[in-house]
Amino acid sequence: MSDITLSKGVRANLLSLQSTAALMSTTQERLSTGKKVNSALDNPVNFFTASGLQARAGDLNRLLDSVSNAVQTVQAADKGISSINKLIESAQATARQALTAAGPATEAEFTSGASTVDYTDGGDLIMGAGDVATFTIGGQVLNVDDTTTVQDILDHINSVDDLAATIVAGDLQITSEADIVIAVGGADAAAFTAATGIGAGTTAATSTDNASRTSLQSNYNQLLTQITQLARDASFNGVNLLDGDNLTVQFNEDGSSSLTINGVDFSATGLGLTAQVATEFQTNAGVNAAIAELDAATTTLRSQAAAFGSNLSIVQARQDFTKNMINVLQIGADNLVLADTNEEGANMLALQTRQQLSTVALSLAAQADQNVLQLF
Repeated sequence: MSDITLSKGVRANLLSLQSTAALMSTTQERLSTGKKVNSALDNPVNFFTASGLQARAGDLNRLLDSVSNAVQTVQAADKGISSINKLIESAQATARQALTAAGPATEAEFTSGASTVDYTDGGDLIMGAGDVATFTIGGQVLNVDDTTTVQDILDHINSVDDLAATIVAGDLQITSEADIVIAVGGADAAAFTAATGIGAGTTAATSTDNASRTSLQSNYNQLLTQITQLARDASFNGVNLLDGDNLTVQFNEDGSSSLTINGVDFSATGLGLTAQVATEFQTNAGVNAAIAELDAATTTLRSQAAAFGSNLSIVQARQDFTKNMINVLQIGADNLVLADTNEEGANMLALQTRQQLSTVALSLAAQADQNVLQLF
């Protein structure tokens, strides 16, 4: 349009109107996007700085999800430890109950068999004239001669602790809760044995397990099985700190800040708890050994719970820090690129007024150019 000639006044007002329209377009864009820097052309320094801050905030936000998973993993392990501790307390109660139950029944029984004396007649003599012998049972010695009667033998046996002598179908029967050890000696030992049917030797006691203790041992082993199963179930997102898995938590985008939480084996075997496979609960010593293992396991659980608690505090502190850091980065980026809508609204109002005034001024300038027509 170079062939068209505009007067100085019209051209000046036209340029002002075009400038106002450009400013209005920029202001409208800021109002619609809410940003004063929408591209690198607006402000390269602010645009790229804000982009870097927002990129780091995004990286940290993605890490925040893994940190949150780590918190839940440690909490799952802590819940597992609490439940295992309850099972151990139940096992301790079961073992202590076994201590109050009677031990296994033991009994030894010796029967004299063939003899020349009648045990039902306590006055019968044992030996012939001038015969001597020694009869030792339970460590107690009886010197036997031709004045010793059947009753003397019975009294001697009954005088020994835990021994009882009774007459069954004419034979002597000796019962005991322990082994029966008999020794016969002296010059006429053979005559003593022939008369009484009592010879040197040992009758071992037999044992019958206590049914209550057997049942309690079975319950104890079942609790150990439950401890192992519970430890294997204390996993979160595929990581089980109670089954030997380690957990590494990254706290920054380049991996230079992290925490490794070492897992443990808290199965019954890992805690040092031994299943009772024989008759351990039939003796107090065996039960006390199991209680000692449970006490040691309790100490281990408490120590590890404290360690996990410390790790959880660290992870939660870093989680809170990361959230705050993301907020700082986002605010910093927004400060560089966001527009003040109040200010831009005021600018738009001023530009609209300027546009109207420029339009009026352009109209007046055009009217001045038209005055020459009145000469014709």
